[in-house]
This record gives sequence, C-alpha cells and structure tokens, in this order.
Amino acid sequence: MARIRVLVVDDHSIVRQGIRALLTMGTDIKVVGEATNGREAIEMALQLLPDVVVMDIAMPQMDGLEATRRLHKQNPDIKVVILTQYDNREYILSSIKVGAAGCIPKHALATDLIAAVHTVYKGDSFLYPSMATMVVEDLRDKATDVDDSYNSLTDREREILKLIAEDYTNEEIAEMLVISAKTVRNHRSSITEKLHVHGHSGLVKFAIRKGLTNLET
Repeated sequence: MARIRVLVVDDHSIVRQGIRALLTMGTDIKVVGEATNGREAIEMALQLLPDVVVMDIAMPQMDGLEATRRLHKQNPDIKVVILTQYDNREYILSSIKVGAAGCIPKHALATDLIAAVHTVYKGDSFLYPSMATMVVEDLRDKATDVDDSYNSLTDREREILKLIAEDYTNEEIAEMLVISAKTVRNHRSSITEKLHVHGHSGLVKFAIRKGLTNLET
C-alpha cells in the first residue's frame, strides 16, 4: 500500500519535529522533507512532488499564504493543508482563496491533523469544525447583504432587473412593460445605486446570485 508523501513547512524546528512525529504515528504517511519558509517550500515541493504539504502561515521570506498561492498555480495536484495559530475568519477565508485544500489550527488534536492529510489526499476539502462554522457564517452574512439590497427594490425595479439579466435592451423592456425607454433607464440607475453594483455585468451577476435567472456570465 502506497504511503501518503508529506512535506512539512514551518520556520520553527521544534514544531516541524513535532508535526513529523505526529504524522508518522500512522503507517500510511511518510514525511519526505521539511522546509523553513515559503520559498523553500515551493522549491522542495516541485522537486519532491509530495502528495500533501502541511504549511504554516507566519514565516520569514515568504508566508504560507503566498507560498500556497504560487504552489497551487504551478502544481494544483499538490494539496496544501494550512496549519495556523490564527483561528480567525480572515486567515481561513484567505487560505481557501489562495487554493488550500484544508485548514486546521495548531491547537487541534493529532488525530485531526492526520484526518486532514487523509481527507485532502483523497481529493476532498478539510476544515476544522470551528473554521467551517466561520466560513458558513461568512456565506450567510453575504447572503443577508444580498437579500437586504434586493428587498430595497420596488416591484417594478425587480421586474426590470430580471429582464436586464435576461439580456433585454432598454427599448425591448420599455415595449414589454409599456413604459418609455427613459423610464427604464431611470429605473436601471436606481437599481444599480440600491444594489451597489456597476454596469450590465454587475446587475446580471446579482440576479444570478438571487436565482432570478439561470444565465451565466
């Protein structure tokens, strides 16, 4: 049975040794190397081609987020698990945006770290429970913002927004609703102001998020 090849990245020697000891508790994980900063992590990862990189965030020369972004761009097959002492929304969302497949706090149990390695190795994502809660809350907040903006529209403005998203011109909308093109333009201006979006593409994207249309941009 092939073992999961892991590269450990942290600027503190004692932490790297601890992570190595924890990961090798199982018989199916092999630590193939250790790096002390982001630049070194990228070089070693591209050379050793590990299955998983366990990456610290705060490091000299290049931090873990930037290293993860570059590594994901150069070789997305190498999965990165961000290991951080910063258990907050900003770092979690940033980790996801740069391409990390998993994120786990340093205060987690050894079994959690091992589970994270196994999970991302299989092609799935892993978020520590408290971190997953923060991501869900962030999505809920964004959904609420969208709902609040949409609720500020009048019935006529909602009707016009849907037609705009379906790619009808101002003149076509005016003819369909039996109003003037100037009135449509005025409504359109009011909609963009209330929704805090810009241009046709912004209105279409908003409509898609609200489920008003199935069109893709």
